[in-house]
Amino acid sequence: MTGRALKATRQPSPPPHRRGGGKDLLTIGAIPASRIVRLLRSARELKTMRQRGLPHHYLTGTTLGLLFEKPSTRTRVSFEAGINQLGGKSLFLSATDIQLCRGESIADTARVLSRYLDALVIRTDDHATVEEWARQATIPVINGLTDLCHPCQGLSDLFTIREKKGALNGVKLAYVGDGNNVANSLIEGAAKMGMAISLGCPSGYEPDQRIVDVARVEAEHTGGSIELGENPQVAVKEADAVYTDVWVSMGREREQSRRLKALAPYQLNERLLKYARPDAIVMHCLPAYRGQEITAAVLDGPQSVVLDQAENRLHMQKAILVEWLGCGTRRTGGR
Repeated sequence: MTGRALKATRQPSPPPHRRGGGKDLLTIGAIPASRIVRLLRSARELKTMRQRGLPHHYLTGTTLGLLFEKPSTRTRVSFEAGINQLGGKSLFLSATDIQLCRGESIADTARVLSRYLDALVIRTDDHATVEEWARQATIPVINGLTDLCHPCQGLSDLFTIREKKGALNGVKLAYVGDGNNVANSLIEGAAKMGMAISLGCPSGYEPDQRIVDVARVEAEHTGGSIELGENPQVAVKEADAVYTDVWVSMGREREQSRRLKALAPYQLNERLLKYARPDAIVMHCLPAYRGQEITAAVLDGPQSVVLDQAENRLHMQKAILVEWLGCGTRRTGGR
């Protein structure tokens, strides 16, 4: 002992968030609009704290499990880095390394992991699988991607659009190409936030019709709109943000030649971008394949915000973790 009093490092008080609107994060459509607004505000605060080097250990002592059946760069790293920056720890669980691969049921695995962990991020193919995890687990289950939805990506994209355009209500988002899981989540998010979203997708590659139908009802209450069509120029016209994604998603590799042919007219290139507003931003959730769904000139051009968009995954994942796990919402052993 030196005789000098040890000064405790005081952590800032966490945002006054409370869980509400469900134990799990499976789709954006199931989240109340008020909760999305709260997530956007929290992501901004956490990003500012990160930029200023301020500590924000709101989840000290928390352990996050990540069970991934599909490859990942941004989702895995942003969640692992995010929980670490919040003072918690992560545990990566490959589906081939646990007893699921030998036939143990999701029910038994979920109940056991609920005794070890505080939340679980699931990345899998079938959306029904993550729903089953949510039913069986007593801890929050977060959808890290399914074939139907990618809610964490969609929420982060809303954050990026708001950051770049100053608002969401009344903003026009155009999406061209394959109406995949990302497109589905963008539709849900746009409807919740009163945005206009216009999609240009070829026949046979449209977004999920059930999601579109529900989102249109939501949009009637928020002042948003959802337009579907096959013409990419019409979709992009006067858009404030133009978005595309890969044409051959994970698990669709056998369809590659057919997909490349059908989606070729939907490439986001300089010619198509001219239909948007002059100050439109270009978005892509990555990974990108230059020369397929987007040209290098557009992806790497002055209107592209893809790197800011990728960075914002970190800040939104942290906001999600604080929202679902912070401020007295830790697991109590039951639903």
